[in-house]
Amino acid sequence: MPSTTTARPTAPPTIWLARGRHTGEPAEEVVRRTLRRHKDEGAVEDFREASEDGSEGTRVFEARRRVEDSVTVRARLALSGTGDWELAAEAERPWDPRWPSPAAMFWPADPDTEWDHEPVTGGRLRGLNPLPEDDKEVRRLLKDAARDGWTIHVVVHEAMTTDGRGRTPLAGTLPPGLRHRVLEHRAAPHQLRVVNWALRDTGVEVPRGGAVVLPGPVAPADHDTAAFAVRSVFLDGSEPAELIAAVTRYAALARPLPDGAEEAVTALREQWGLLTLEEELARERALVAMYAEALKAMTESRDLYREAAEQAHEALAAYRESGDTPPPPRPQPDSPLQQLTRGFGRLKESALALRPGTRVGAPRDGEPAERHSDVS
Repeated sequence: MPSTTTARPTAPPTIWLARGRHTGEPAEEVVRRTLRRHKDEGAVEDFREASEDGSEGTRVFEARRRVEDSVTVRARLALSGTGDWELAAEAERPWDPRWPSPAAMFWPADPDTEWDHEPVTGGRLRGLNPLPEDDKEVRRLLKDAARDGWTIHVVVHEAMTTDGRGRTPLAGTLPPGLRHRVLEHRAAPHQLRVVNWALRDTGVEVPRGGAVVLPGPVAPADHDTAAFAVRSVFLDGSEPAELIAAVTRYAALARPLPDGAEEAVTALREQWGLLTLEEELARERALVAMYAEALKAMTESRDLYREAAEQAHEALAAYRESGDTPPPPRPQPDSPLQQLTRGFGRLKESALALRPGTRVGAPRDGEPAERHSDVS
């Protein structure tokens, strides 16, 4: 079963996280084209392409938009040279799943553009992903899915073979803010036993003709397995309201940050460069205040030093006027600079002593003076 305790920090309620893999044409061109179009259409207020973030071949894109006309959302996309991407976004208040997906700021809605492959299982976030026919592959895939903390994995079992109406992906019925964070795995009627065998270590089970939300590598606080299992999912083209509610409740739980997400959130908050005019003014004011504080501290230190020097001079003058001899100053230990200078002096003397033609010392008694003469 997944662990219920972890040292990882909990994901802040204002943060939205997702990751994926793009295949096909160069991903950075797709992102640039999409951002330009969205800015022209007013879907984003502004965007910026930052320089590489230090990782080999990684490009960084920033975009800003408003939701509900007053809440600013900042999103940062890190795109590797292989097409893998991580996206961290933060709103000015706790995230509402009804808000648009931040992934839609960078990627087109065109279903033919395959930017939404989930890196762990290879499935598509916007699609319906049938489980493999091979039992070993099913077990491997579901175990990998259960260890993934970035994506919400949902397993749906078909009680009977469905027609076209039952092949509607769950993603299209979810609230907009969840559509690029949820991956649907679809099990055929005969795969129920192998699916539940593969999930036995997670503590969850797929009901026949139902669905379950996998708890992830670390179970959220107060996680109730039964609360995220749906007994029946009618695959007839109607909206699976009970399943949507279970996924929405799970997404709202306080969960630990997955591997690598803490770095993504830190980069979003500390390396953000797409500032408004008001934000730039606020930053400059903060810098001025910081410099003023440093200057004040330096001035106070200088004044204290001057006061101490004046007191020392006054004490010395008082000694002289009284006719007493001031006590000799206590020898101070050599400073590191003096020690270094003395060491260089010794090194210089040694070098001169070893130079050809340099007299090393006087001859000893009975020793020929020629041994100490210059070497020709």
